[in-house]
Amino acid sequence: MDCLLNQMVPMRDGILLATDIYFPSAKGPWPVIIERTPYGKTNQSRSEIDIQGREISRREMAQKFTAKGFVMIFQDCRGRYDSEGEFVKYVNEANDGFDTYLWIVDQVWSDGRIGSMGLSYAAHTQLAAAGLNPPGLKAMVLDSGGFDNAYRWGIRQGGAFELKQATWAYKQSRSEEEFDSNEIMEWFQRMPWAEGASPLAPGSSFEEYLLDQWRHGTFDDFWKHPGMYNEPFYNDVPDIPILFMSSWFDVYVPSTIHNYTALNGNQLIMGPWLHGDRNSITSGDVIFGNSASFDGNVGTSWLDYRISWFESIFMKDAVEKPCVKIFEMGGGIGKWQSEIHHGGEWKSFETWPPLDVTSRKWYLGADCSLLDAANPGESILFSDPSNPVPTLGGQATSGKPVFVGGSFEQVEAPQFFGASGDYRPLIERDDVLYFETEILEDDVVIAGEIEVGITFIADGNDFDIAAKLVDVYPDGTAINISDSIQRARYRHSYEKPTLAKPGVKDRLSVELPQTCNRFVKGHRIRLMISGSNFPHFDVNPNSGEPEGYANHARKAYTTIVLDESYLRADVRGLSRA
Repeated sequence: MDCLLNQMVPMRDGILLATDIYFPSAKGPWPVIIERTPYGKTNQSRSEIDIQGREISRREMAQKFTAKGFVMIFQDCRGRYDSEGEFVKYVNEANDGFDTYLWIVDQVWSDGRIGSMGLSYAAHTQLAAAGLNPPGLKAMVLDSGGFDNAYRWGIRQGGAFELKQATWAYKQSRSEEEFDSNEIMEWFQRMPWAEGASPLAPGSSFEEYLLDQWRHGTFDDFWKHPGMYNEPFYNDVPDIPILFMSSWFDVYVPSTIHNYTALNGNQLIMGPWLHGDRNSITSGDVIFGNSASFDGNVGTSWLDYRISWFESIFMKDAVEKPCVKIFEMGGGIGKWQSEIHHGGEWKSFETWPPLDVTSRKWYLGADCSLLDAANPGESILFSDPSNPVPTLGGQATSGKPVFVGGSFEQVEAPQFFGASGDYRPLIERDDVLYFETEILEDDVVIAGEIEVGITFIADGNDFDIAAKLVDVYPDGTAINISDSIQRARYRHSYEKPTLAKPGVKDRLSVELPQTCNRFVKGHRIRLMISGSNFPHFDVNPNSGEPEGYANHARKAYTTIVLDESYLRADVRGLSRA
């Protein structure tokens, strides 16, 4: 294998991007596989780890691809590592990717065909470029990333700001020697941040773009460009095979599924993992079993799976039949000693959601019940911005060391930022409402969309509704399955926010990330509702102030009209048949 390291590839504005190119030993020209990354083109990728825990280096990856007749390219994104220019998160990836592809197809060693791959940000770079219909692009592997709309999922959610952006910016702005877990923890106790009053270097691109994203609460032109908002460019994405991969406890569940549906993806794979941890059999403190890993269950290894998939397209011109491979969580024994065994198994479908799903609705009832029919009633949701409800897992990534995603028993413990640490079930807090079904007489499989509709009467002009779907075992062990949030001012429109009117009945809807979980006979389905979920999301001061400012925080007392509020979900059936 020959290589050309730190080849400087010119962009349209004259900036040069550092690029490592690995060549096959056989005679060319060859098809090209590229990964564009902000994490260092020579650095070990956190997700390239096999089932034995062995790290797979960039060079080893290149050796395996070149042995199959591909040129392998790794490129540093603009302003990162050896590349020139200034890094501004997400905004330059469309044009820089297009220009890189244009350069590749013009090289003598290229046969004009390009496949792209990569996890997370390296998936964002792919879809951003693809929306410009770049020359040569023939296949993509979008792994846990690629925004349909970053305002909706990944930077904001329901109008609230995802604070993973803050932890990510802090980590990326510092070297390993400068990184200080205690410092970032302390800064999370002093929010919101401002210019010169953040853990980021004053005036740096990290501080500037982070505060811009935080304060742009309205879905305006700030968000509407390729890289952060790719949905309008779907028609310009070439009609090519695309393999989509993500996991149920990743923030990119909605983006992955929306993109898969809109772009007629060739394959969809959804596991029970955290972000990129595809060979882990646990997520949070819940164990899904040996069948949960990718290696040995879906394929021999994730690296070999990608190589084989690209080979079928570029070498054999025979793309595999479209397929959906989904890990259906649930069916385990529950708590055993100190462990929670939730279990699960891989399922194959023709499409997603499965063709046999039907929509089912449960109404919120008095006495903490979830009912098949509506009964009149009201509950008061209390929210205190100075004492927010702590994040206990969920669909989250890049939050370490402040918070982590995954499935956890919903009990406050010292490991969770902001939790009381007294091992009190979250539902015992006076600022958490919960509603649950009777003991299930048959299995219920929620597989697909989940929505929580809330009819409310506000006492102020803004508040949040954080909703969480929970699987409750017969012994009371309760683990989170899916969660999200909705800011009241965006209940009707993200482009034209309207503050709530105190004393007036109104409605909002919380869209939860899709999932696939079997609620086993003898369990209960629980819905938890609160006015915050921190530090996953920024805390609403309930004052109607612009995002990123909280000078007049107030307690909120929101009346929930129970008989007009509900949990709706796609359900596959009531038995194992």
